Amino acid sequence: MAGGVGTIGWTDLTVDNAEEIRNFYSEVVGWKALPVDMGGYNDFTMTPPESGEAVAGVCHARGVNTGLPAQWIMYVIVEDIEASARRCEDLGGRILTGPTGAPQQERTCVIQDPAGAVLALYQPGT
Repeated sequence: MAGGVGTIGWTDLTVDNAEEIRNFYSEVVGWKALPVDMGGYNDFTMTPPESGEAVAGVCHARGVNTGLPAQWIMYVIVEDIEASARRCEDLGGRILTGPTGAPQQERTCVIQDPAGAVLALYQPGT
């Protein structure tokens, strides 16, 4: 994920059947899929055919993604994921998953705002 605090660093789609949906987006928008080993199954990094640089992910609703809604989720870079998660709850939002990851490593947390919209927070590792 690239960018600074407050920027969108990544976008993922989590679904029950990532292979089917990977194929859908390959056909509809022209993305090429590269497998990402998740220890027993593959998620996919999606790349435009010209640049070959990853622009999104299509993931199975397994592991840390269990229970996530089937929708595109943006990952916004934050400075302190714990503080951002607490502030989310203070302001009437909910924590759906996380924060996950160990200190000093990249960490994520999926939140839901008071209107019901879902967003992920991302804290880069040091």
